[in-house]
Amino acid sequence: MTKRNKIIYWIATIWLALGMVSTGMVQLFKMKEGPGGVDNIIHLGYPLYFLTILSVWKILGVVVLLIPKFTILKEWAYAGFFFIMSGAIFSHIAVGDPATEIFPSLLLLILTVVSWYFRPASRTIMTGRNIVFATQ
Repeated sequence: MTKRNKIIYWIATIWLALGMVSTGMVQLFKMKEGPGGVDNIIHLGYPLYFLTILSVWKILGVVVLLIPKFTILKEWAYAGFFFIMSGAIFSHIAVGDPATEIFPSLLLLILTVVSWYFRPASRTIMTGRNIVFATQ
């Protein structure tokens, strides 16, 4: 991995982690305002218990991304972040929100893809010769 790619990976990953933890905390403590807060979830038509589910998975996903090893869990975390953020984007579009409401979710989606793409080989499920499956 080149130095440039390593810098891109860590910048994207740290920003992604900060974004997911901050919105996860807003959701966990059911704060009224802010991205993913109570007002936003009600506006999108989701039940309030959805906040707890999202917050726990976001915080656990960040922990998995930042610690070494657990490569299969990292793939799940990236997939989860991708689904959460793409779902948020489409939810905002469905209720007719302006682009300013969509931007935070879009930014986190882009950071998810960039972090996944530039992750070091030690953080992937690929080895030099084959794919490592959970059953091996």
